Amino acid sequence: MHDHRRLGRELELFDTDPLIGAGLPYWLPDGAVLRHTLEEYIRAEEQRAGYRHVYSPVLGKRELYEISGHWAHYSEDMFPPMELGGEQVVLRPSLCPHHAVIYRSRAHSYRELPLRMAELGGMYRAELSGVLGGLTRVRAIQLNDAHIFCTLEQVAGEARDALELIRRVYGALGIEPARFRLSLPGPGGKYVAAPELWERSTALLTEVLEASGLPYEAAGGEAAFYGPKIDVQVADAAGRESTLSTVQIDFHQPERFGLHYIGADGARHRPVMVHRSVLGSVERAVAHLVERHGGAFPGWLSPVQLVALPVSDEQRPAAEELVRRCAAAGLRAEVRGRELGSLGARIRQARLVPYQAVIGAAEAADGRVAPRLRDGRRPGPLPAGELVARIGALVAARGTALWDEPEGAAVRE
Repeated sequence: MHDHRRLGRELELFDTDPLIGAGLPYWLPDGAVLRHTLEEYIRAEEQRAGYRHVYSPVLGKRELYEISGHWAHYSEDMFPPMELGGEQVVLRPSLCPHHAVIYRSRAHSYRELPLRMAELGGMYRAELSGVLGGLTRVRAIQLNDAHIFCTLEQVAGEARDALELIRRVYGALGIEPARFRLSLPGPGGKYVAAPELWERSTALLTEVLEASGLPYEAAGGEAAFYGPKIDVQVADAAGRESTLSTVQIDFHQPERFGLHYIGADGARHRPVMVHRSVLGSVERAVAHLVERHGGAFPGWLSPVQLVALPVSDEQRPAAEELVRRCAAAGLRAEVRGRELGSLGARIRQARLVPYQAVIGAAEAADGRVAPRLRDGRRPGPLPAGELVARIGALVAARGTALWDEPEGAAVRE
């Protein structure tokens, strides 16, 4: 694996500046494309899984976090309150209080449940400068978050489905989890004092892990302040583990916010809140993808998917036409001409791009292209339109394959 801090800067994905501040990276154009593509992908996957998306403010009154329990149990990791018109407002450290309030703003029937609410939203944590690093530990976080409000009978099924969604997304991104962890409370931590709720949550998450057939390890001291979690751990280039995805069962916040739904019996009932994050923070997800793939991202995720390389200036119009075809098909492509160096140099510079199309006199004359794949394979010449269609189909499938032929069907260099 590679160090994302070095490679991310070499690939011009992100950078930092002392004037902006530590733990506050900015995204360069290729990094912004990568991030946007990742965000659009996870939104689409969530929509297919029955989630509806919301937006909520990154600020909240201090009282909001007093009700949720964050102020009592998590304030050391929050930025100080700001005085505003005689009130104190806080940069949020989590999205769940906002989603609880959104749920509470409307009446709900048992027929609506499970209600799956998702958001790609900003949150802020006052990380100490000594633990900040690249994109893995930052102070401004874009979180892929969701909260499922459901009945007690629905909890295990929703948690299992969330875990399956995580595994499916990992497959498309080429991510391999280091391990699955059942995160439990430990001595000395600031946890909600509700033993019965902790016991119920732990039993449900254990049931989910057992039913999923996943090997897991229990770890004390890693729970959220309001309940246990299933954490999906990944490893960085140095072998250090971090949590990328999580599934949590929360009986605490529905009670604190007075959430309810009307049951089949006409009475008010308390929903259960399942917290679920597939990618975790977008920053940490990108950091792991950079290290996992060394910049050679799956074709659908790559900032540039095809480069057209005219051998001489005479072939530039043909290369530009191929790029226009790609753009019309929704592909990210660009021309890299002789002004950037010799053909060999340009091929080497584009080594991480999934598809290279060298356009010589013969290709320009007959409209056919012999693509070079990033992995060294060289499929036979194809009409330009057919090539664009085949690449478009592979990108739309959002898999990790670069070509749809058997391994031996294309010549390797």
